[in-house]
Amino acid sequence: MKRKAIIIKSSSDGKRLIAVDKVHADEILKFLQDKNLYKKFELICKTILSGMRNSELYDKEDINHRCRHVTAMKFKGKCNARIYCQEIREKDKTFIVVAAELLPGKKNQKNSSKEISLIEKVAIYEYYIYVR
Repeated sequence: MKRKAIIIKSSSDGKRLIAVDKVHADEILKFLQDKNLYKKFELICKTILSGMRNSELYDKEDINHRCRHVTAMKFKGKCNARIYCQEIREKDKTFIVVAAELLPGKKNQKNSSKEISLIEKVAIYEYYIYVR
């Protein structure tokens, strides 16, 4: 069964989109209510929507071949949180990043079994994208 994702941000040409998983939207958006975390989120979104890469803010979670389209928004600092995302490329070349799962605090530099299972879970999600 496909999961719903809600578009929350778009590039000026509409070819790059940021969406959030509907099931986890409340949890993710509540997490982003902190002013500093929201500023970081805005910076990450701006980077993605402009087509740039900054591995300190947003990078692939390359743990195995099944997870090659899973990425993480990195909120380094006191909470060291991650929002695991899935990158989708539509037939019309539209690039969509779906914020799928929140990890409120990462304790190790390497991915633990908890993080690996969460990344693998995000990898198997299938999304139906819609505008609010």
